[in-house]
Amino acid sequence: MQRQFTSNDVIALTAITARQLQWWDERGIVSPDRKGHRRIYTWEQLVTVSVICQLRRRGFSLQRMRKVISFLQREFGTNLAAAVRASSEYHLLSDGTHLYLRTSARQVLDLLKNSRQPMFDICLSDEVRRVRAEIAQAKTQARKKSASSVRIRSLRRSRTA
Repeated sequence: MQRQFTSNDVIALTAITARQLQWWDERGIVSPDRKGHRRIYTWEQLVTVSVICQLRRRGFSLQRMRKVISFLQREFGTNLAAAVRASSEYHLLSDGTHLYLRTSARQVLDLLKNSRQPMFDICLSDEVRRVRAEIAQAKTQARKKSASSVRIRSLRRSRTA
């Protein structure tokens, strides 16, 4: 599994814009390491960007996202990606105003009894699986393209010989 990702990788895997990614870095929401002028993201940062993108598409402000990420790090004592690995079915739930973390079916039932508004959820582990599949697909396509170009070069050489 790839452990480092460039800005272009993150953009391709999450559909975030380059400007948004830069802005998030400038504001300390997701701050990658740097190699020269290039931003290098870890797996955990990629997952964090992906989850924030999902929540932003559902209307949550970036300020709220900062609080959510901070809460998850504080409560779990680890990053978001590590928390997802610890359990296969973590979900964020919302009534449109608040966000909740579902760690088991039992806890969700308790939340829904007290809620009067419908909730939607984002499966964090599904998001991790989606990003992993995108990476695997990109690697496969790169290998096929590389193999194809090698075959074409060898055919050209055999024709000229």
